Amino acid sequence: MTVVPQGSTLERRYRALLRAYPRAYRTAHGDELLDVLLESADPGRTVPVPREAWGLLAGGVRSRVVHLATGSPWKDGLHLGVTALAALHLAALLPYAGTLPLWTAASALALVAVLRGWAWAAIPLTLVVGMKAVAIAGGRQFFDLTLLPVYPSPLGDQALFADSNPYVVAGGYAVMLAGLGVLAARGRPLRARSWWWCAAVVAAAWSGPQWMAEDSTFALSLSRMAVEAAAFGLAAGAGYLARDYRWALAAGIYLVVASGDLAAHSAELTRQHLAYWGVLAVLALWTASAPFRQRRHCLD
Repeated sequence: MTVVPQGSTLERRYRALLRAYPRAYRTAHGDELLDVLLESADPGRTVPVPREAWGLLAGGVRSRVVHLATGSPWKDGLHLGVTALAALHLAALLPYAGTLPLWTAASALALVAVLRGWAWAAIPLTLVVGMKAVAIAGGRQFFDLTLLPVYPSPLGDQALFADSNPYVVAGGYAVMLAGLGVLAARGRPLRARSWWWCAAVVAAAWSGPQWMAEDSTFALSLSRMAVEAAAFGLAAGAGYLARDYRWALAAGIYLVVASGDLAAHSAELTRQHLAYWGVLAVLALWTASAPFRQRRHCLD
């Protein structure tokens, strides 16, 4: 059997595929796995066999998911849910950064603190931003003088919290603060989250095309719906692969908060609103049941 030389085009492409695996796995087994792949490759081949490429990608994703499913499921799930809420709150303020630079920056710092696992640092930032947000939603002045209503930048098309109310806004921040309080009280280090959450914030902040009739008073952004559906779908897949319920806990926390606006506009809901909530609810239920379905499958 002809051995593919080291440093070849095929080796570089195999190494790129192996990046799907966690760094710790690559350090421990990457060279050994690469040697096996190169030794079994046909002479002159420069592109991995599609079946091998798919197997490496699927194995890498599964390995990453299993790697994430370590530690306390409820604590990690709560932290993940709090992270999603921090991203949601920043996405709500981001289109108004030009008018509210201080509060948008404070919300961004709160998200960074949550991503790094610094629960104690995130609590005061979340508290002051939440108080300001509730004041704006209620048409009141708090901390500093703000011209109300707060008009958006090109990312948005309506005034801040124009389709919400102070009770819904307060509820979202209260859930996040309660979660942070529980995490901080545990006193143990939290897992650092991916910076990809920042990209999700930008996508969710864009009002984008609306999936509503023009005369609807409570519009839904397709970009935010796409981000939420993708996140819930990933949570369902992760719960199935790892047989772990931490993603179900995070999805449930987010769904409770996201349902607040729908409940506040119950008299204005259309089929599109119900379809949106139904998709999230079905994915959340699947995320909760997926670990147990996998267990039954293994027992069979």
